[in-house]
Amino acid sequence: MGRLCSVVILIAFAISANAGDPDILDDFLVPPGIDINSITRQHFTFTGLRDMQRVNYTGKTESIVRRVTKKIFPALEGLGVSVSRTFYPPLSITPPHYHPRSSELLVAFDGPLEISFIDTRNKLFVQTLQAGDLFVIPRGLIHFVNYTRGDCGGGTMGIFGSANPGTVTLGSTLFESGIKADLLAKAFKTDEETIYKLIKANQE
Repeated sequence: MGRLCSVVILIAFAISANAGDPDILDDFLVPPGIDINSITRQHFTFTGLRDMQRVNYTGKTESIVRRVTKKIFPALEGLGVSVSRTFYPPLSITPPHYHPRSSELLVAFDGPLEISFIDTRNKLFVQTLQAGDLFVIPRGLIHFVNYTRGDCGGGTMGIFGSANPGTVTLGSTLFESGIKADLLAKAFKTDEETIYKLIKANQE
């Protein structure tokens, strides 16, 4: 029994050790076809968030998100980190979604905003954040944001422990991916007419 427990513990440790991005054997990864001697400080710099300060969110009811992953910032490859910058119009939301490959540390720049997540016991955790507050969302759990301030917009920064955490938004995944309406109607215990309305609403 003791030997079996030891094996189980070793397997669990091995799985947890490989749960994030793979380790690299160099200081950083160089894009294919690039000479490492030609790498300068510019390789490690991303300036694509500067124009977010001038975002026009007039009439919008959902947040505006820019995700900085290895896809648009190649220097992140192998480093196990990425960010997302989010702006919230007054009284807006970030729809329910989850990140399959990373937890998220959310930093509130403005408030109040309401952040919520649901765990695998179907328990809902809701917290109101003020400017300067931090909140952590465990990996793979559905979460969403309700920005409750009505007089002006606000913002957050999400920090991830993966260069490519992935984002699965429930509405678009369910109602824009081509799943048959009759299957969704059965799953949600409703009629197909309601499902078609949801499909149309998510395509607008």
